[in-house]
Amino acid sequence: MSAAAERSGSKFLYAPFEVANARIDANERVAQERWAALEYRLSRIEASQERVEKRLWVAVYGVVAVILAQGATSLLNFTP
Repeated sequence: MSAAAERSGSKFLYAPFEVANARIDANERVAQERWAALEYRLSRIEASQERVEKRLWVAVYGVVAVILAQGATSLLNFTP
């Protein structure tokens, strides 16, 4: 027991101020863990978004390549 609890004859193990500080510390640790989890999830989302963006650009370049190839074949077929 703390000295303050012994002197006051309180049945509690800690003084109310110590309990409040412990709760604040616990809430801060929980907030830090939640923030870390949020940052982890955001980094995973960003990585996934980058992969999707790369795939989109590959698809765009593929469509452009097909259109250019068709234009080139039509020009080759048009000239005698």
